[in-house]
Amino acid sequence: MIADEARRAASTAARHPLDPLTANEIRAAHELLRVGGRLGLQARFASIALHEPAKEVVRGFRAGDPAPREVFFAIMDRADGAVYEAVVSLHERRVVSFQQIPGVQAPFLFEEFAVADGLIRAHPEWQAAIRRRGITDFEQVRIDPWFIGNFGIAEEQGRRLVSSLSYLREHPEDNPYARPIEGVLAYVDLVAARVTKVVDTGVVPIPKDPGRYDSPAAGMRTDLKPIAITQPEGPSFTVDGWELRWQRWRMRISFNAREGLVLHTIGYEDGERVRPILYRAGLSEMVVPYGDVSPAHFYQGAFDAGDYGVGKGVNALELGCDCLGEIRYLDVTLFDDSGEPVHMPKAICIHEEDFGILWKHFDFPQGGRQTRRSRRLVVSSISTLLNYEYGFFWYFYLDGTIEFQVKLTGIVQTAAVEPGREPRHAELVGPGLSAMHHQHLFNVRLDMEVDGPRNSVHEVDVEVMPAGADNPYGTGMVTRSTLLAREMEAQRLTDSTASRRWIVVNPSVRNAIGRATGYQLVPMSTPVLLAGPGTALAKRAGFATRNLWVTRFDANERHAAGEYPNQHPGGDGLPRWTAENRPLENEDIVLWYTFGVAHVVRPEDWPVMPVEYTGFLLKPWGFFSRNPALDVPPPDGHCQP
Repeated sequence: MIADEARRAASTAARHPLDPLTANEIRAAHELLRVGGRLGLQARFASIALHEPAKEVVRGFRAGDPAPREVFFAIMDRADGAVYEAVVSLHERRVVSFQQIPGVQAPFLFEEFAVADGLIRAHPEWQAAIRRRGITDFEQVRIDPWFIGNFGIAEEQGRRLVSSLSYLREHPEDNPYARPIEGVLAYVDLVAARVTKVVDTGVVPIPKDPGRYDSPAAGMRTDLKPIAITQPEGPSFTVDGWELRWQRWRMRISFNAREGLVLHTIGYEDGERVRPILYRAGLSEMVVPYGDVSPAHFYQGAFDAGDYGVGKGVNALELGCDCLGEIRYLDVTLFDDSGEPVHMPKAICIHEEDFGILWKHFDFPQGGRQTRRSRRLVVSSISTLLNYEYGFFWYFYLDGTIEFQVKLTGIVQTAAVEPGREPRHAELVGPGLSAMHHQHLFNVRLDMEVDGPRNSVHEVDVEVMPAGADNPYGTGMVTRSTLLAREMEAQRLTDSTASRRWIVVNPSVRNAIGRATGYQLVPMSTPVLLAGPGTALAKRAGFATRNLWVTRFDANERHAAGEYPNQHPGGDGLPRWTAENRPLENEDIVLWYTFGVAHVVRPEDWPVMPVEYTGFLLKPWGFFSRNPALDVPPPDGHCQP
C-alpha cells in the first residue's frame, strides 16, 4: 500500500522543490504515517504543508532534476488535545521525525465549530438566557466560537477553550451581525466536550433592523455603464506550472493553509541574468484585537493565521466579481481535519491592469513630449474569516517596484447597546447597535536576497540641518543613515516626520555610480499594537509592538508570534528570537514588517464595509543604474511627437 501511494505521488511529482503539495502527495504522506502506527483513531490534522527544502537545494535545482519532497504535519489527538509534529519524506518513503510538542494548543479545527455549536445550543443555562431575551426558536440563533487567548486565569490554563458570541437571524437573507444577542456567552472545553460555564451579564434589547445588504434590499442603480477590459492578443505574462513570468519579473507561487498566498524566488531579469530580490515573501501572522473590556468581549483578539489559518478561508474567485480582465487562475489543494486532500478551484488570480502614467515629460519651450503608460501584474487571493474578508494582493510594476496590499471588507464586529446610551469602546452604526474599536495588524515575513544571499539593513531618515554657517537659510536637507547591526537594534518604529524607510543593500555588489545595490521598504499605513506593555495581548502579539524587526535567517523561525499562538502565555516568536542579538551586517537576513489599520468604525462601514486598504512598497534603491522603464513603448505609437 505504501509503495502504491508513493508511486501515485511520484506520478504527479512536483517539477520544482517549492511546488505546493498535490493531493496524491498528501495521501501518500498520510499513509506513511498511518502504517507506521503514528496515528490514533482520534488524530486530527491542524497543518499539512510542504516542508520546504534548504535554500542551497533550491538554488542548485535545475529543470529535470528530481525534486526532493517532504511533508510537514501538525497533528492533534482529540482524546487529550496533545499536539504532535511529523516530517515525512516522500522521495525516501519514510517518517523522518515524529515528536510531541508539549504545552501548546493546536489551531482551530473545522469540526470544532460544529462541536462547540452543538454543545452550547443544547445547554439548559444557555437556552434559559436566550429565552430571557424572548427567543424560543434556537435554530434562529447563530453561534460564533472564539478562542479566548490567555489572560492568566487559573481555571483556564491547560484547557482547550472557546467562548462564543450569539446573533439572531430570523430569515436567511438577514445579516446576523445586525442583531447581536448581547451579554450571553458560553465557554466550551473542546477536549472534554462540555460547556464549562454560561455567562449572562443582563438583557439588552436586540436591535430590530435585520441589516440586509443583498440586491433586493439595497435597490440597484441603473446608470452605471459597462467597462470592458480586453487584451485581444492575450496577457503579457506566462504561467508554467507554479512559475510566473511577466516582463522582466520572475517568481514562483505557492499556497498553504496557514499563510495563504506565498511568493518565492522573486527576481528581475537584467541583461543575461536574473537578479534575486526576495527568496520568500508571505503573511507571517495577523492579530485583530478588540477594545471592548466588558465580560462579553474582553477576550476578543484573533490571531487569524496562527489560531485559524488564513488559507483555510480562501475563496473560489469569480471572473467579473473578484478579478477583472484576462485572467489566469491557479487551483490549490488543502486538507480537511481527517487529513484528506480538499481541492479549491480558482484560489489564486493572476492578471494585468492599467495603472495610469508611468512617466511623462513635456519639454518646454521646445515642445517635445514623451509619455508612457504604467501597468502592473496582480497576484491575489481572498479569504473569509468569520465576519471579515481579506484580500491579499501582490503588485509588480514596470519600474521595479513591488507592492503588497491587504484589502479589508466584510462585516464589522458588533454589540447591542441600551437605547440612548453612548458606547465607550465602540461607535454607533444603527439604532441600539454599535461596532467595536479594533485593529487589524499584519506581519509579513520578507526573506531578502538583494543581488545575493548576504545583505545589510540601513535606516534612512530625512532631516533639516541645524541653522548656521553651513545652512544660512535654514533649508538644507540631509539624510541620516544608520546601520542596523544587531537584532536588538533592529526593532524599529516608523517616523513619517522623517520620511523614514529601510534600505536593504548588498555590500558586495555596486551599481554604475559605485553605490551598494539595494531595495527600500517604504511604509504606508503603520499603526502598532495599542494594548500596553505587559498586557496579556502584548505578550502574545509582541511582534505587533514594532513596525520592523530584522533577524538573521533561521529556517525554524517562520511565524512572528511563534508556531502555536493559540492560548499561549506569550513571549514566543520575534521577542524570543531577537533576544539572541545576532549580528546582521552582511548576513542572510529576514525583514518582518508590521502594518495595518486602527479601525474606528463609521456609519458608512455598515452593514457591509467598503474596502479599506493597507500595505507597503518595496522600491529599488540603486538596484538599477537608471530608470529601468525607459524602454517601455508608448501605447500604439501615441504619446510622443
